Formats: sequence, structure tokens, C-alpha cells
Amino acid sequence: MHALNLSYYESQLFLFLLLFYDIVIVKLFCDNVIMRREEQYCMTESEMQKLVVINKVIDGTLTASEAAQVLDLSVRQIFRLKKGVKEQGASFVIHKNRGRKPANALSDELVNHILTLRKEKYFDTNFSHFRDLLEDDKGIILSNSSVYRILDNAGIQSPRKHRRPRKIHARRERMPQAGMLVQIDCTSFEWIPSVGNMALHGAIDDATGQVLALYFTENECMNGYFELMRTIIGQYGIPISLYADKHTIFASPNKGKISIEEQLEGKVVNETQFQMAMSTLGISIINARSPQAKGRVERLWNTLQDRLRAELRIYGIDSMEKANEFLPKFLERYNKRFAIEPQDPEPAFRELPPDIDLDNILCVKLSRKVDNGGVFSLHSQYYQVVCDDGKTVAPIVPRAKITVLTSPRIGIRVQYGNNIYAVKKLDEPPKKAQKANKASSSSTAKPYKPSPTHPWKQGWQKAPSYWYEESDREILEALYNSSRAWH
Repeated sequence: MHALNLSYYESQLFLFLLLFYDIVIVKLFCDNVIMRREEQYCMTESEMQKLVVINKVIDGTLTASEAAQVLDLSVRQIFRLKKGVKEQGASFVIHKNRGRKPANALSDELVNHILTLRKEKYFDTNFSHFRDLLEDDKGIILSNSSVYRILDNAGIQSPRKHRRPRKIHARRERMPQAGMLVQIDCTSFEWIPSVGNMALHGAIDDATGQVLALYFTENECMNGYFELMRTIIGQYGIPISLYADKHTIFASPNKGKISIEEQLEGKVVNETQFQMAMSTLGISIINARSPQAKGRVERLWNTLQDRLRAELRIYGIDSMEKANEFLPKFLERYNKRFAIEPQDPEPAFRELPPDIDLDNILCVKLSRKVDNGGVFSLHSQYYQVVCDDGKTVAPIVPRAKITVLTSPRIGIRVQYGNNIYAVKKLDEPPKKAQKANKASSSSTAKPYKPSPTHPWKQGWQKAPSYWYEESDREILEALYNSSRAWH
């Protein structure tokens, strides 16, 4: 038995060496296999090996079972290949799709059209953004790999291909519900070259990665954040908390500077205007200690500076007002592309009560005192508190404290108690107006002239003399005896 097995293995080894020798000879002496009919074929190494083995089977050197074992095919396939090579020659072992264009391949016209769009219109977009724009604007639906292959074959590189290695920070788990934590921030960037730098205020939900609102202003300001909150509350509801940096809009610069002794004495740090507005709505503000702590919104700026800037140019946006009008359309596509589902589908946003006017909350609130005429001063101007008709003076107690509400949306309003009043601007201070009225009345009045019989006109000689005939004693006795003197 052992002798028989040894001879079998020796025969198999001889067979493999013989096949290897034939394949090497074929590869060394010809890159293309030339058959009896002197036809030339371009073959791969696997096809060369298959042809050599089938020729061995045709010549009777190998059996069909041995060839099947060498090529890792079934015996049925060996007979099919043997028959095909006999009838059609060496070309039978070549794959029939060799040299043919696949049915699902992109046409040359489409490839050229894509390259033209890339070079002329979408030249500053990355590959992934370019694929999204082709689908949204042109209706061309391609995979990321197809777009990358087309552009890479044309020698076009993505502007975001080379990136600096980033530091690794500990990951924080997302919040389970939408609205539990909203990250807000602002970035200044040249979004529109003809306009220059503009400040983009943004808010992103921590649970879903959905961008809730964006708003452009000239600089980072409280009004920009107020507009963010107005959009968020109007579309989604009131969030539970905000995650922001330590800008003086979100925290007083004196925060953390009060000692324990001062705190025991009752000294506190006044809230900022934004903090007061959020406290009224029941929203807590969490101040991040580093940019990496609110990395979700920080990474958003990196993406928007690539995608949003390119789309503002593509759609011909040339002003800040048009850019703010374009943002809702951009956010709809962006959130559809990048937002994810939260762990808990029930959102944590709260509805705004219908009896609350959001304009009277998202504003600057200042304390003032009114005079007897309901007049107060603000920014070197004088205003009078009036009712809705704009004429009647509001019923406010003189010297009472009022709260002045100001914002670009509502202008100037006054809150006294639970009532909201309008104001009327005065051209001049009230005291000056009173003096002017007195001066005008005194200038028109005639001076007083005493009559000739007035005592002032009489000299001292003409003045009447008055004396008493009774003596002092008689007068005292009369007073003493009088009944009225004792009442």
C-alpha cells in the first residue's frame, strides 16, 4: 500500500511540474498564443494555463479528472472546454466579454458632460458634494465610486483629498432624544467673495446631527443667536439645553471671579441678556471648556465652508439678504443627506405656549423710570409711553420703573406689569419744552400797569393815616370781656 501511494504522489508531482514547464515556455516565447490557424489572441495567465491543460487533454497526456483537479473545475466543464477548443480553437477559452463594453457602462457623452460640468461650474466642490449636486440639479444619479473613477481618470483631484492628521479625543455618546442638547456657535468666513467676511450663526442637534437653523449677520452678535432660537422654536419647539462657548453673549465675564465670601454676602453675577431670555423660556445654557467639547458644531463649519460656499457661488447669491433666503433650501438637502435617526424617536422639544409672544422675550431688556408725563430716555433720545392708538398717554404711575424692550424686529416697546405699551419719540426733552412754552406765553402777554389810584402811585404824603382812639388798656379789657376770646 505504501509503495502504491508513493508512486501516485510521484505521478501527481510529475504532472504539476510538466504543466508548470509548459506554461513557462508559452509565456517566455510568446505574449500571445498562436494556434494552428495562425490567429493571434491576447490572453491572461489563467487563460493560458487553461489552454495548456485542455491541449494536454486533447493530446491524451492528461485525463479529464486530472485536468479538473488541476483547474479546480468539474469534469463536465473540462469536456465542454475540450469540445470548444477542438471546434473554435484557442479563442474559446477567452472570456466572451473581452473587448466588449458592458451594458451598464456610462456612455462617452455622459462622461464628457460630467467632466465639462466639473470644470466649468462645479470646479470648487469635493467629489461627494459634486455627486450630490449632479443628482439634485441635473438629475444624474451616480455612485460615489463612479464619480471618483471618472474624475480620477481625468486627472482631477478633490480639494479635500489631503487632510492633516487630527488629534484623537475621547468620544462622547450622543443624546438619546432630539432636542435634549443643541450646540450653537458662530464662524466668520468669506462666504461670498464680493461681500467679504460674514458671520454665520448655526445650531445643530446633538442626537441627530440635524442642522436646526443658520443665520448670516455682519458680525457675531446676540441678534443672530436670537434669530436662531426663533427659527428653532418656530419649527421644532423649545429645546431643553444649549451647549455654547464662553462668549460674553452666553456668560458674564465676571463669572467665576466672585469669591466665596462675596457669595456668602449675597453678591451674584448678573445674567446676560441672552441668559435672561433663555431663562424665561426654561432653557439651560452649558458653557463648553474647549472647542473639542462641542466638536459636532465645530466640524459643521468645516463642512459648510466647503459645501455652502460653493453652492452660494453656483446659485448666484451675491448679498447677505439673498443668502439668508437661500439657507432653508440648503438645509433641507443637507439634513436629508447627513442627519441620522436618534436612539429614542420621541423628541424632547416642548411646544411654545400660545399666550407667549416670542418677540417680547427674544429682545434686549433695559430698566428705566418715567416722569410725571410718562417720558423716559434711551440712548440720548426721549420717548413717551402711549397706548395702542399712539396718542393716549399710558396709565403709568409717575416715577415708576418700567422695562424697555428693544430689538430690530419689534423696535422699542415698554413693559409695565403684565402690559405691553408702544412708545412715541419726542423731538426734544420735556423740560425744555415746558420752558419754551413759558417763554412763548410770557412774550405774548402784556406787562401789568397799575391804575393811577393804586397805592403804589400815591406818595407818602397822600398815604392815609390810621390810628386808634382807644387806649391799649381799653382794648385789652374789651378782649378780656369778649365771649369769643374764651372759645
